[in-house]
Amino acid sequence: MDKFRMIFQFLQSNQESFMNGICGIMALASAQMYSAFDFNCPCLPRYNLAYGLGILLVPPFILFLLGFVLNNNVSMLAEEWRRPRGQRGKDPAVLRYMFCSMAQRAMIAPVVWVSVTLLDGKCITCAFCTSVPVETLGNASHLGLSEWEMKRVLARIPCKEIYDGQELIANEVAVRYLRCISQALGWCFVLLMTTLAFLVRSLRPCFTQAAFLKSRYWSHYIDIERKLFDETCAEHARSFAKVCIQQFFQGMSTDLAAARCHPCGKGRADAGEAAEKLLGITDQGTMNTALKSWHRCKPPLHLHPPALHSDNGWAGEQQPPAHPSASRREMAAYYSRV
Repeated sequence: MDKFRMIFQFLQSNQESFMNGICGIMALASAQMYSAFDFNCPCLPRYNLAYGLGILLVPPFILFLLGFVLNNNVSMLAEEWRRPRGQRGKDPAVLRYMFCSMAQRAMIAPVVWVSVTLLDGKCITCAFCTSVPVETLGNASHLGLSEWEMKRVLARIPCKEIYDGQELIANEVAVRYLRCISQALGWCFVLLMTTLAFLVRSLRPCFTQAAFLKSRYWSHYIDIERKLFDETCAEHARSFAKVCIQQFFQGMSTDLAAARCHPCGKGRADAGEAAEKLLGITDQGTMNTALKSWHRCKPPLHLHPPALHSDNGWAGEQQPPAHPSASRREMAAYYSRV
């Protein structure tokens, strides 16, 4: 259990590297899924296009959503977007930065799927086999077929075992023609995605460096603040539960208190130490009020440290004046720590 706990703590402390690894694994998994996928074109005029484009577009959309689901920051982004404004404003640039960061990672697996699919050529062959230029590659007037009959024959091009239009157009010629177009589209798609990734990763910080740094800083702050709040809530809940249990057993009879494994002195010491961590919140109603207040009106991002005396007076000039009672409490707390 200790090894698993260490691994979990490492992943939490290196969340960005962990998410990059997850995206890489999803990209490799998407390529492996396509290679193991049993592609069966229906070879019917009305269904070839839907089946081919469905295989090309639907799995990437699922992988894109899965990339968001596996990202732990999705709930943080939704919470920050939907929370009431309260005492702290919401910066749209920070929300856009968080969304773009998640979208960039979530796009890796879909891009790999589309690239592999286009380079393989089966989907394009199935989807657009009825659009093969028979006048150029075959003999459209040889059999005197109607337009519907010609489409029915061409729809069987991906199914070599049932194709019966060799006199109209050779199966190998049509397959090679469509696969060539598909591979050309695939390499163009790879080039486009690579160029777009280069522009996003390299050139965007150069033009808006200050805004980029500000958005990245506050996105990190929101993430760290949420983690620290969860840790503080967990510590408070543990201390609250410990004090409640200690008070329960102390209220029992003397026989039950004597039968406990731990001595009374140590139990009282543990209860006193846990009570210090409650920070004055010792009942359910107050805790619920505190949690609602944190959600509705988070404290403003403006700290008020105690004003320190200085010979040149720079500390007093740069700090705004606080409420007198608040200043006295802060000074008392500061000197008690010193």
